[in-house]
Amino acid sequence: MERGSSAYRRDVLRAAVAVGGAAGLSACLDLGGGSSVPTGPEDLSTLPGRQHAWNDRVRHDEHGNTMLPEHQTLLYLDLDGAPDADARGTVEAALRTLDRAYARDHEGLLHSMAYSPAYFGRHYEASLPADLGLPEPRPLSPFEEPEFDTQDAMLHLASDNPDVLLAAEAALTGERSTLNGVDVGAALTDVFAVADRRTGFVGAGLPASKQEGLEGVPTDGPVPEASPLFMGFKAGFAANQATEEYVTLDSGPFAGGTTKHVANIRQRLADWYGEQSFDERVMEMFSPAHAEQGLVEGVGENLGADSGIDEFVDDIEAHAREFGRVGHAQKAARANRDADGNVRLLRRHFESADDNVASLHFPSLQRDVSEFEAVREAMNGSDVPAMTPAVRQRVNNGILEYIFVKHRGNWLVPPRSLRALPTPTGEAPGL
Repeated sequence: MERGSSAYRRDVLRAAVAVGGAAGLSACLDLGGGSSVPTGPEDLSTLPGRQHAWNDRVRHDEHGNTMLPEHQTLLYLDLDGAPDADARGTVEAALRTLDRAYARDHEGLLHSMAYSPAYFGRHYEASLPADLGLPEPRPLSPFEEPEFDTQDAMLHLASDNPDVLLAAEAALTGERSTLNGVDVGAALTDVFAVADRRTGFVGAGLPASKQEGLEGVPTDGPVPEASPLFMGFKAGFAANQATEEYVTLDSGPFAGGTTKHVANIRQRLADWYGEQSFDERVMEMFSPAHAEQGLVEGVGENLGADSGIDEFVDDIEAHAREFGRVGHAQKAARANRDADGNVRLLRRHFESADDNVASLHFPSLQRDVSEFEAVREAMNGSDVPAMTPAVRQRVNNGILEYIFVKHRGNWLVPPRSLRALPTPTGEAPGL
């Protein structure tokens, strides 16, 4: 890769986010200086009440599909002391620093703070509302053994500008006194310890730029340059995503919030690219009919805003018998529609090269975590092997053969007014 080329710059920036800290930020700045990003609003009350309200703050392609920020970081946090008034004040001051320092958009900074069911169980005697769908994480297939994320909190940071992401993290961890010209009100690490840090990226060209030497991806570099994801296809088509309004809790103490499931999934793509033809990959990602009818060109840009998967959901048994395989999307869609045909999950997944392994971070927003669990059960396709011996639990059964769940966690994303160490009853912290 030629030094100074756009590909070189892109790879250095992605690597800088993965490294993090002062070294990562320095690498970004050395490559071309800091990004010129507007500060946030003077009146913070103008910010949306929903922390998960990102869709009108990001880019959209020509078809109206949302394009998530290219660089993302997940900070998993453990509370050092008690969630008292002083601690709440510190957390809120740290998050307000982010609000003031950067415009809330893809070029500035998008962020949301979430809390695990374990946080509420560890720090409060009162229980969460019985009708709040926030169970402890559990295995969601008979063939996975994930590690469960039960840290107290998780902060999700996202930006197209990696130096913004790294500077924000440095401020949160007490390494900066100003952020984009704004005084840092408090460090998040005055209250929390960082238990884990996970990074990622999404967007055309980014997975291809990282594939060389990456565990889980063949050495001949098969990931298409145009693909935003390692498996070579677009995802997140607008018509196949829930709206932010749909996934928002509409009642109870956390009305205006949502629930979030985050899985970390390792990918092993040697067979995906080495043994499957393009048409076979289309069959297993979408449906056999997508391949038979030539519906997918390249990475799927031609599909526009709709993968067309709803047309083939009822054809799973027929496809299994005729083609000896079924599609990932057509299986999952069986449980991803409500009685009125609305999509139930809002998926915001992005790739990762942490630990030099090809993996996927899979955040999903929904009103109740049970909705995600139902979609995952449908995706497992445990009923399909009975339809034909050609399909087994993890062979010819969508993409299950190529993905391995490493972590799972369930989270409450409260409304912005309750984002600083919420109580189980949603009492306002008085900030």
